[in-house]
Amino acid sequence: MTSVNSEKLSSARFAQATDAFVEVFTASVDFDQRMAAQDIQGSIAHATMLCAVGILTEAERDAIIGGLTQIGGEIDRGEFVWSIKQEDVHMNIEARLTDLIGIAGKKLHTGRSRNDQVATDIRLYLRSEIVQITAQLTRLQAAIVELAAQHADTIMPGFTHLQVAQPITFGHHLMAWFEMLSRDRERLDDCAKRLNVMPLGAAALAGTSYPIDRQLTAELLGFSRPSANSLDSVSDRDFAIEFTAVASLIMMHLSRFSEELILWSSAQFDFIDMPDAFCTGSSIMPQKKNPDVPELVRGKSGRVTGHLVALLMLMKSQPLAYNKDNQEDKEPLFDTADTLVNCLRAYADMMPHITAKKANMYQSAKRGFATATDLADYLVRKGMAFRDAHEVVGLAVRLGLETQRDLSELTLAELQGFSPLITEDVFGYLTLEGSVAARRHIGGTAPETVKLAIEAARQRLV
Repeated sequence: MTSVNSEKLSSARFAQATDAFVEVFTASVDFDQRMAAQDIQGSIAHATMLCAVGILTEAERDAIIGGLTQIGGEIDRGEFVWSIKQEDVHMNIEARLTDLIGIAGKKLHTGRSRNDQVATDIRLYLRSEIVQITAQLTRLQAAIVELAAQHADTIMPGFTHLQVAQPITFGHHLMAWFEMLSRDRERLDDCAKRLNVMPLGAAALAGTSYPIDRQLTAELLGFSRPSANSLDSVSDRDFAIEFTAVASLIMMHLSRFSEELILWSSAQFDFIDMPDAFCTGSSIMPQKKNPDVPELVRGKSGRVTGHLVALLMLMKSQPLAYNKDNQEDKEPLFDTADTLVNCLRAYADMMPHITAKKANMYQSAKRGFATATDLADYLVRKGMAFRDAHEVVGLAVRLGLETQRDLSELTLAELQGFSPLITEDVFGYLTLEGSVAARRHIGGTAPETVKLAIEAARQRLV
């Protein structure tokens, strides 16, 4: 196992050693070591820039890059020994680098501080996480589109207030989920743009007197530009809050999906069958099939929203510039990214295996007078004012309730008793098929419109 210099690199100022408890209490290496790859990436770019402006020799640059590459390998293989005495990922790597290459390792920190270093590492970390999250989100969208394509004309009840409202197609309902996730993708893209600004070179808070080339470092690290203000650079965590806000919205959407899947898979709805691989049984009731994955995702949405609130509270009273408080940004941020990517993966894996129970959906849509609005629209087209039509249909629904019949089961004579405008052709509008087929406008639930929306969605995913 490799060793790390046990002496703190920043200890010369102090006459007394750090209290043992305080040393553990203030250390972050246990969780920020997951940014080791980003820390090494940033340090290699920094060394390359220092050589380009004449602060390091080519031999020193090459030694630093070689040492950092070796350290990266040690970390990947699990051979690196992390030390709490060195506090964080940055000091651990720098101490090991100095062990390996000597004085050249001590020169690496020229023109930077841990303040701008950690801000850069977090941005690099989040940038790579957004790539993974976007990939999983796109997988989920693609799975939704393909399931919707199978059910563009599968009729189900549409709900408001969880009451049967109007008939729709299952494909149309699924495509509503697609649109929610499309907005999430746009928000992730926007977040990535604001995230992709480089703080490195801001140093502790005031910049540096060395003739560094921040534009070169930004190009080496793939940032769009260097940050514009050194004070803001080291203390800004807006990008972390924005990412967690976007994650909270995605998790809220997944929670809404979960709620519907849980309801639909219950015996009371019985609209879908969840794949066995994503459910569990009961320890006491052998008949049970519990939708654990959607339930867990629904629960984890609160966890991510909690992280958003934590980050907002973390930053709300901080003066410029960097404060130790900011060490508390990483654990909620890391957990947010992990939770989000895992929930999206679970959904992307599960969605293709959901089975719709078409007959049950259809029968449910026949209950609750789902075509009442269609009868009102029919009367309007016959010349009746909508509010009058609304009242007429309300009377017809009352008769249906009293006699336990759907509107389509009332006789023509009974319907004409409410309005002489009603003729034999009305029954074409009172069927579920007629109701959904009539909604052919953009965004409507007509099967032909849903199919067009599905094709458009496939093109958006390319």
